[in-house]
Amino acid sequence: MSKIDEYIAKRSAKNATFANLVEQENINLEVAVKVRDLRERLTMSQREFATLVGKPQSTIARIENGSMNASTKMLAEIAQPTNQHLTINFSPTL
Repeated sequence: MSKIDEYIAKRSAKNATFANLVEQENINLEVAVKVRDLRERLTMSQREFATLVGKPQSTIARIENGSMNASTKMLAEIAQPTNQHLTINFSPTL
């Protein structure tokens, strides 16, 4: 475990608000990677992908850089025109 991981674990144990923020950022990062990977598999630019899914390019950029909390509705709106099945998983925290 790195020093930053240790710090996050210690601070999260002491501060529930901090722990929740860390969890949300982890979710945003996972969504960012998945959406970017999908777009790249389709060999599309952000602009082309945005047009396909009916969203502004700036929205796709915010999702891909992890600065947007993408709702399940938005993810479903991305999945449908790209012929993807959206799956939500719950897994134990580490």
